Amino acid sequence: MLQLMRAWLKGKIFLIAITITLSLVILSLIKVPVYNVGVTHLDKWQHCFAYFVLSLSWLIAFYKKKKKLLVVACCILLGVIIEISQSTLTPYRTGDYYDVIANSLGVLLGLLVFNMLSKKIEVKK
Repeated sequence: MLQLMRAWLKGKIFLIAITITLSLVILSLIKVPVYNVGVTHLDKWQHCFAYFVLSLSWLIAFYKKKKKLLVVACCILLGVIIEISQSTLTPYRTGDYYDVIANSLGVLLGLLVFNMLSKKIEVKK
């Protein structure tokens, strides 16, 4: 099963990373309904998770090219640009520096997980 997944993903991870990026940008700029679910700072956890997935997908896409620092910097920069865009381009969204912090933490968590996974893969070789 794992071999089948690897074969399917080979060559498609770049397309997956682009799709995740575009989805994140669109979801960040459209008007979304507000739900009160009673979880404190749920939106910050969502930001952290979204940017975790974003950074992890791009780190995997550039795994062979050793561009970790560039990927991390670009993901954090994207988060900053989106927050600025929310407050300047949309009347229904607001930029928040706490969101930038949550986004950045998600990116750094993605880097941490990627480093741990890549070390395990290298040990197995």
